[in-house]
Amino acid sequence: MAYKIDADQCRGCGACKENCPVEAIAQDGDKYKIDAATCVDCGTCAGSCPAGAIAAE
Repeated sequence: MAYKIDADQCRGCGACKENCPVEAIAQDGDKYKIDAATCVDCGTCAGSCPAGAIAAE
């Protein structure tokens, strides 16, 4: 199960991208999105998001 970023809650800080060990997160305009095919379900992104915008799908 991959993680997903709630675009409405994402502040665009980039903490998730900086902490992703497999580089599954990319900037999409002023927000970020997770590539489900690359995500290894480690949860590091969710733990590093100060806005709480990331959750398991």
